[in-house]
Amino acid sequence: MVGITEQTAILAKYLDLDQRGKVLAEYVWIDAEGNTRSKCRTLAKKPTAVEDLPEWNFDGSSTGQAPGHDSDVYLRPVAFYQDPFRKGDNVIVLTECWNNDGTPNKFNHRHECAKLMAAHSDEVVWFGLEQEYTLFDQYDNVYAWPQGGFPAPQGPYYCGVGTGKVYARDVIEAHYRACLYAGVAISGINAEVMPSQWEFQVGPCEGIAMGDELWMARYLLQRVAEEFAVKISFHPKPLKGDWNGAGCHTNVSTKNMREAGGMKYIEDALSKLAKRHKEHLALYGADNDMRLTGRHETASMDAFSSGVANRGASVRIPRSVAKEGFGYFEDRRPASNIDPYLVTGIMVETICGAIPDADMCKEFARETE
Repeated sequence: MVGITEQTAILAKYLDLDQRGKVLAEYVWIDAEGNTRSKCRTLAKKPTAVEDLPEWNFDGSSTGQAPGHDSDVYLRPVAFYQDPFRKGDNVIVLTECWNNDGTPNKFNHRHECAKLMAAHSDEVVWFGLEQEYTLFDQYDNVYAWPQGGFPAPQGPYYCGVGTGKVYARDVIEAHYRACLYAGVAISGINAEVMPSQWEFQVGPCEGIAMGDELWMARYLLQRVAEEFAVKISFHPKPLKGDWNGAGCHTNVSTKNMREAGGMKYIEDALSKLAKRHKEHLALYGADNDMRLTGRHETASMDAFSSGVANRGASVRIPRSVAKEGFGYFEDRRPASNIDPYLVTGIMVETICGAIPDADMCKEFARETE
């Protein structure tokens, strides 16, 4: 069997071939299970705007997004990025899924989110998402854990340095560089509390761009991990027992919150969030009840709570924000497997106000119709 290193060397000689002016565009979409899928097409020239990218389609019956008798689902480009795998003028295209009757596919939550972001654009809402994830090997064992056993208890692994304290740094570094090359607004990385669990941060991003950037960062992570024969899990509690779960902490601020006296607006937002605690949890990721237990740096699902520098609360106000009197807050409830369009959408709906033609809870309910 040819080794991974040899395969990479063989592929390299083909990647160096002249494309004769053509551009490869990898179209990415979100399927019925909240995973990314992609396929590639050839373009005659390099796109300079989203409008240069043609609409395309795929077989939705093979992705759980359409019935077999009416299977065509259309891909409408919404953003594009430089391709860190093919390089050159080649691009990766993020798309929305639409039905052939001109309605958004029921798993397309971006469309409703974008309405809310546009309606409240004067609030200049910024987000920063902290995406945690867990690494597994190709046989579904936690990556680099002892065969049939467990590593030492949690403690030395968070932001760890050195053999036995950190695993798969090569995968993480490769992903970081791929995001930077692509133009994704990745802002940092760190090893997490459970060994072989990592986090990357994306943002700050304004409005709808937050969901776009996180989905592209996830796609790039999966693609990079392919090359190392590593599997990525976004499950919020991938391992039972005394091990931390995985979240996607959501940092939020409006223009008023970021200015002098902004604490008043933060407190107003927390009051609104408390009243819609259950509605938010419904959109904050599947199996989140396995993670939000009140242990392992989480709050209980039963009641909303907030506090300064409190990582056991539903929402944390950083101590620096409390001291300065303005800034942002961190919603610690979202799970690692969230759809960021649902989370950022309901956040804006709650703290900035609902609009007549967009309801994020109803939008989520469309999935089961």
